[in-house]
Amino acid sequence: MKSNCIAKGLLSGMLCCAMLLSCKPTVKLEAPDKPITINMNIKIDHEIRVRLDKDIENMLDERKDIF
Repeated sequence: MKSNCIAKGLLSGMLCCAMLLSCKPTVKLEAPDKPITINMNIKIDHEIRVRLDKDIENMLDERKDIF
């Protein structure tokens, strides 16, 4: 009786191992159908701000009585 139970346990363990080994995860690497587009609409206003900052600094240097 005991050996019958052990045999069933071994058989079920082997079946579980066989099922786990048969499940192979797959990873697919495929190129996209459409080309990759990168939108490069960048607004650059750094130069304008620097000019305004310099103008403000010059104005403040000229008129110290404002503040």
